[in-house]
Amino acid sequence: MEFKHTPVLLNEVLEGLDIKDEGVYVDGTVGGAGHSSEIAGRLGAKGRLYCFDQDEEALRTASERLAKYREKVVLIRDNFENAVNRLKENGVDGADGILLDLGVSSYQLDNPERGFSYRYDAPLDMRMDKESTLSAYEIVNGYSREELFHIIRDYGEEKYASNIANRIVKAREEKTVRTTFELNELIKSSIPARMRVDGHPSKRTFQAIRIACNRELEVLKASIEPMIDFLKPGGRLCIISFHSLEDRIVKDAFRAAERPCICPPDFPQCVCGRVSKGKVISRKVITATEKEIEENLRSKPAKLRIFERI
Repeated sequence: MEFKHTPVLLNEVLEGLDIKDEGVYVDGTVGGAGHSSEIAGRLGAKGRLYCFDQDEEALRTASERLAKYREKVVLIRDNFENAVNRLKENGVDGADGILLDLGVSSYQLDNPERGFSYRYDAPLDMRMDKESTLSAYEIVNGYSREELFHIIRDYGEEKYASNIANRIVKAREEKTVRTTFELNELIKSSIPARMRVDGHPSKRTFQAIRIACNRELEVLKASIEPMIDFLKPGGRLCIISFHSLEDRIVKDAFRAAERPCICPPDFPQCVCGRVSKGKVISRKVITATEKEIEENLRSKPAKLRIFERI
């Protein structure tokens, strides 16, 4: 199965990165290389693009799509939380632009074998890195009722989290929950019929389990400040998020980097010594146009925020 290569907010990302002919750029989530192919095409012979992904299948696809740019593209298999350290190990001392597209790739969602989607009957998995030892199967069948409740409530913002956690624990006492459709039925039976009107009833719970399985929010929180510090003067960090939890983390991190002072507001001058690292370019969050949403429905929840280093 092949990736679909429909990059979200492409024009906005290219404008946000403000690509320089001989610049150094990083795509922390290369996926099907939709964004990367456009970035690489705008680089001169001395420009460099470093592409990261923890999914080996994604890197294979990206390698094929970026083959014509092989002299200026470097592919690295790793989670983007390790990108700055890996780049320093490769002798890179800074970047002119970094992109993180936090969305689950079309390949992962549309490939039933990966177990990401509630629309296909498949073994519970949801691992972005197939070498990871923690999958959705272990979470659903091994986590306590309280752990499941907090994951579904906090990461999925699901109001029926308690019902769903109770139902999962009760069901697995009789038999192991092995597939996405088995989990679907447990979720569906936990939500009153009259409340199953806002999309698929499993949407929030699957999101929550996927986030927990891949440590998505922890990785994002740990990555933003080092990436800002790694930017060259005038360099930009562009992050595309797809749900409120991610967007809140990005917004708060950018605000803290721009206005780090912790002095009381009534102090006549700053004494904490914290210095601004730059400015938020996207004062208002950037979203997809109606035209893009019509052409690519997955762009609808996308939110782009941009930070520029000083």
